[in-house]
Amino acid sequence: MSESAYDKLVAHARETALLTSTQDLLFWDEETYLPPAAGDYRAEQVAYLAKLVHARRTDPQVGEWLGECEADGLDKADSVEAADVREMRRDFNKRTKLPPKLVEELSRTASLAQKAWRDARQADDFASFQPHLEKMIGLKRQEAEALGYDESPYDALLNDYEPGETVANLTKVLGALRAELAPLVEAIVASGKQPPVRVLERDYKIAAQRTFGKRVAEAIGFDFNSGRLDVTAHPFCGGAGPQDVRLTTRYDAQEFSSAFYSILHEAGHGLYEQGLPADRYGLPTGEAVSLGIHESQSRMWENLVGRSHAFWKHWFGPLGEQFPAAIKGVELDDFYFAINEARPSLIRVEADEATYNLHIIVRFELEQALLAGDLPVADLPAAWNEKYQQYLGITPPNDADGVLQDVHWSCGLIGYFPTYTLGNLYASQMFDAAHDALGDLDEQFAQGEFQPLRDWLRTHVHQHGRRYGAPQLAERVTGKPLSHEPLMAHLRAKYGSLYGAA
Repeated sequence: MSESAYDKLVAHARETALLTSTQDLLFWDEETYLPPAAGDYRAEQVAYLAKLVHARRTDPQVGEWLGECEADGLDKADSVEAADVREMRRDFNKRTKLPPKLVEELSRTASLAQKAWRDARQADDFASFQPHLEKMIGLKRQEAEALGYDESPYDALLNDYEPGETVANLTKVLGALRAELAPLVEAIVASGKQPPVRVLERDYKIAAQRTFGKRVAEAIGFDFNSGRLDVTAHPFCGGAGPQDVRLTTRYDAQEFSSAFYSILHEAGHGLYEQGLPADRYGLPTGEAVSLGIHESQSRMWENLVGRSHAFWKHWFGPLGEQFPAAIKGVELDDFYFAINEARPSLIRVEADEATYNLHIIVRFELEQALLAGDLPVADLPAAWNEKYQQYLGITPPNDADGVLQDVHWSCGLIGYFPTYTLGNLYASQMFDAAHDALGDLDEQFAQGEFQPLRDWLRTHVHQHGRRYGAPQLAERVTGKPLSHEPLMAHLRAKYGSLYGAA
């Protein structure tokens, strides 16, 4: 029996995945264990791999196989094979628009820029990072022009992370959300209530934080037999192939929340990766549908589960056993209030649920201006500080805690940030649907039962890969189109109870 065009596509995609998983492993190594002097050679390694991957993905033979599948009507069926063909066609059409030299240069520049960013942040020296960012922005403009767009060059880049999303729609969504968030944040500040946050700023030994964080990640379902946890400057979740999911975090011996919630956040990403069908690795139906959906999984476990009173009703006792001196004399309700403190702050990854999306709006607006050429990179620190004063009422004291705090722009991830807010919106809506389907989730969490929620997500979200688009998948899961109302209802209920604000 002769091999079909679809079979040839699958074989080709799986071989390409061997290269992309190697790229992912090199990225993880670069962010965790790479010796400082090895950065330049690593840049050449990843650029070479990027060239090989791009050549395979844009091979004219792939287009011919796709054409054969489409001629047979395979792309029209409601099946995983049809979804693979449709998504492979979309990817092929997009990638064939990108010149190989541009792909290679983007990869090389990102590798060098990430090292420059790490050094610049440590030294609080934006000027040393500026030329790298200027080069990256120039390359991303070339990418947008090569891909093409109808209204905004930003749309072309956004489509990489959230297929089908546009600046016009996001501006409406984020604008509506900000209109309701701003009064809530103002009411929280005006309440004058101060949670006892100093209970989180005691002696939390790093070894014990790592032990406790891994224990909780295991309890919610992350499989460390197929993953690991390491240290990096900017927490992330990466993968290096099936059954190989890498979580990272950063620790502070005098602060509990930062590392713990980054572990829980990245474990949420990891659960999604481990929930994707391993037998379809390398194919669209074995990949995450969008970063917004990916982020919905991490934010759900971090915030809707991990910052709930029910969660800590179960884990507060084990926390006291792990950190007896730090937790001595602390009551559960006081600890719960502390980990849900809401106040305008500088660092996005440490922001509370009420203010987090304001951080995203700042970045969304600035990177549009950078890409359009309306904001020179040299003026970015001042523009950043101005936006923070406008939206959060605070001004960063330095660039390390301001414009240099995120790794994304050094990697060339322009258009990535809005997916965080989309993730918050999707998470709240899916969590409500899970509650309707599974019963009292709070009671389950209080008893230490997290598997029902994980299994529900695996069944309704993870296993589909890219079979459905993000909005379509979310509506299948929840029965409703995306709305900001579930998120705002959650925030009003939580902060109304804690601060008397609504």
